[in-house]
Amino acid sequence: MSSALDNINRDFANNPQGLIEWAFSQGKRPICTTNFRPFEAVILHMVTQVRPDIPIIWMDSGYNTEATYQFADALIQRLNLNMVSFIPKRTRAHREALEGAMPTIDDPRHAAFTEEVKIEPFERALREMQPDIWFTALRAEDTPERAKMQPASRNSGGLLKIAPLLQWTAKDMHYYLEAHDLPNNFDYFDPTKVEDKRECGLHLQH
Repeated sequence: MSSALDNINRDFANNPQGLIEWAFSQGKRPICTTNFRPFEAVILHMVTQVRPDIPIIWMDSGYNTEATYQFADALIQRLNLNMVSFIPKRTRAHREALEGAMPTIDDPRHAAFTEEVKIEPFERALREMQPDIWFTALRAEDTPERAKMQPASRNSGGLLKIAPLLQWTAKDMHYYLEAHDLPNNFDYFDPTKVEDKRECGLHLQH
């Protein structure tokens, strides 16, 4: 990481809104990814307070819970989100007709499943949207891999990745939702992670 980003990470370590405002000044094609998991309303509210029309990218695997789809719809309307959804090339029904139910994480087919329903749609999103700034709601307490990350970083392709909530705890997130009267969703399931502390792979590649 460059010393310039080291300085940014130091200066904005405990100032998510300041980091977001700085990041918006660094490029012209920002995106924010979401999966509508618990506490996602925080990052979506924060970024749209600064840039209401920022494209919100959702890789909808087709395996979300009913509650997640209902929460997503309600939050999209509440925040007037500029949604851009990327879905797998095969529908869930098509996939399951040929290959059966979602493979478990110890099934050798699980890596290909993750590639199909999450990684490939995200790679397609990057190609089509050509972002220069990527906002994400990653938090250090999510997985051991995320605990090693920095709030601001650049990937190998030069994309500026911003995780303004990296150091926030679940309690911090809860208080923000309460303060802004935002909804939450706890009935969430990620078929590519399955276990809470397991990394899905997308953020290890990017």
